[in-house]
Amino acid sequence: MTTLAEIETAAAALSDAEKQQLMLFLAARLQAQGALLPETLRLSREMMTDWMAEDEAAMRRIPPSAPRAQG
Repeated sequence: MTTLAEIETAAAALSDAEKQQLMLFLAARLQAQGALLPETLRLSREMMTDWMAEDEAAMRRIPPSAPRAQG
């Protein structure tokens, strides 16, 4: 693999666990090279509760027959 397109195609074929491992590898390499990584998102308990309530409400609006994403 020599092009970004080839790497992206190969990455798309990875399992979710392998994709996570790849992300951690890339983040570690970037950090070792001095790259600035995004800060961890910090949300208050209230914000998390509201976010989860909105998500659960949205999930209830999806018809039971609708295809579900596999994750």
